[in-house]
Amino acid sequence: MQVDFGRTSADYTRHRAGFPDAFFDRLARDGHLRAGLRALDLGTGTGTVARGLAQRGCSVTALDVSTPLLAAARQLAADAGLSIDFREAPAEETGLPSGTFDLLTAGQCWHWFHRPTVAREATRLLAPGGRIVIAHFDWVCLRGNLAQATEDLMSEFNPNPPAYEHFANGVGIYTQWLRDISDVGFTNLETCSFDVPVFYSPTAWRGRCRASAKVGASLPPAKVERFDAALARILAERFPGERLDIPHRVFILTATRP
Repeated sequence: MQVDFGRTSADYTRHRAGFPDAFFDRLARDGHLRAGLRALDLGTGTGTVARGLAQRGCSVTALDVSTPLLAAARQLAADAGLSIDFREAPAEETGLPSGTFDLLTAGQCWHWFHRPTVAREATRLLAPGGRIVIAHFDWVCLRGNLAQATEDLMSEFNPNPPAYEHFANGVGIYTQWLRDISDVGFTNLETCSFDVPVFYSPTAWRGRCRASAKVGASLPPAKVERFDAALARILAERFPGERLDIPHRVFILTATRP
């Protein structure tokens, strides 16, 4: 499945919720995040993690390969009065100097990379003692809930699942990432997860789903429209109301560069 989030950058910018404040609070509480750190955010997308780091006093560089998403990220940062160095570059070959960062983050993107290559690049970019944070923020599919109904509909319209789906074991816990980073020498590995509710209006949920890898980032526009109409019918018939409670799970892996 060929995925290009630039194709759905408008919906991505407007409707994809970034990591909650509780994510950044947890990093700070555990000693991974503090003001003054030199931070690099890989696969930044529209810059949600990068902005969170900058708001907490980090000096932030952020990379992505999508020109449309970076344009949105720059505008959102400017609107928030934040100074972030956005650059168009792949995570596998950043072109940045060695040993210049204290913190490297990869939020909702590790599965899109050539992971062994990026793991090695992370060891090069981080100063000794620097931390890597790999994190995900996934909706939770439970029997009969809206997230599960939405996933079932996505599978109808796009029956070729992306290769990353099996990594989460269906529960949003990415154990394979531990092997990825331990193989290149990272130590002091720690993981945690916690659940948070995210509330959407029906319109916002449809936009969020159009901005998914299996929909707007991979299907032709006419098929995206048909998916959106089908989702609207499901919402009206099975999940009526103007406030949709979608359970989400945060997963965090942290480790230290020797």
